[in-house]
Amino acid sequence: MKYTLAVLVENRPGVLTHISGLISRRAFNIESIAAGHSEEADTTRITIDVEVDGELELEQVVNQLSKLVDVIKIVNLTPVDHIERELAMIKVKASKVNRSDLVDIVEIFRAKIVDVNRETMVIELTGEETKIDALCEVLVDFGIIEIVRTGKIALSRGPLAAKEM
Repeated sequence: MKYTLAVLVENRPGVLTHISGLISRRAFNIESIAAGHSEEADTTRITIDVEVDGELELEQVVNQLSKLVDVIKIVNLTPVDHIERELAMIKVKASKVNRSDLVDIVEIFRAKIVDVNRETMVIELTGEETKIDALCEVLVDFGIIEIVRTGKIALSRGPLAAKEM
């Protein structure tokens, strides 16, 4: 099963490497990992989607991460009501013939066209993983040249921050 963890860590070089290394050494698969500044300058927030067989293995992951000196807090967002988003940029072949069809598809998915030239178009989409997958599936017919995705980020709903959970 896939679990989403919010990990608050000290903002220091090498912390992300320690965390990803610890998880991979335990033979657990990281489906997605995204790191960035938090509301506090000395804290980084890492959102990890990890694939484990069950609660027992998840507990092992959390316990191992908790032992790292730089880890401040770990919150399992999976059972909590939360919002998930991912960003993708997709470069597709775009000729005069199919450009209007691409524009229609972009509007349907509420995406944005961020670059156009004679041969290609770059589309930006923010949303849940399934929405991005669906757009990619439709765009295959046009000829996808390149895709880049950020990985999932997530926030719990309600007034509490992760550090207070």
